[in-house]
Amino acid sequence: MNPNHRHGFNTLALHAGQEPDLVTYARAVPVYRTSSYLFRDAKHAADLFGLKELGNIYTRIMNPTTDVLEKRMAALEGGIAGLGVASGTSAIFYSIINCTEAGEEIISARNLLWRDIHHVQRYPASIWYCGTICGS
Repeated sequence: MNPNHRHGFNTLALHAGQEPDLVTYARAVPVYRTSSYLFRDAKHAADLFGLKELGNIYTRIMNPTTDVLEKRMAALEGGIAGLGVASGTSAIFYSIINCTEAGEEIISARNLLWRDIHHVQRYPASIWYCGTICGS
C-alpha cells in the first residue's frame, strides 16, 4: 500500500498491515500454523531475545499472521499499534493492568461476562487492583 495515500476503511480492512508476497504474488495473508521458529545461529537467537533485532521467537510472543491483524486493526482505528489476544477476557485483563497500578481500585458494571467479574472480584489488591461491581 502506498504510505502517502489515505486509503478508505474498506481498503484498510482488506489490505492494511500486509504487503503482497513477492515470490508467490499471493494477496491473502498467509496463516502460519507453527509454535516456534528457527534461528540462524546462537547470536541471532540472543539478538531476538535481547530485543536488539525484531523477529519471530515463539508464536505466543509474535506471529506473522497476528502481526498483520494487529497492524490492520491499528490502521482501522487510527492507532499506531495494536495487540491481538485470544479472548475478550484477555483483552479486558490487559486493558485493566495497563490502566491501573497495584492497590488502585476499578469500578465495573455488572454486564461484564461472569469470568470477567470473577477477575474484578478475586484478584487481591497486592497483585494489581481492587475491584468493585456496581449496578443491577
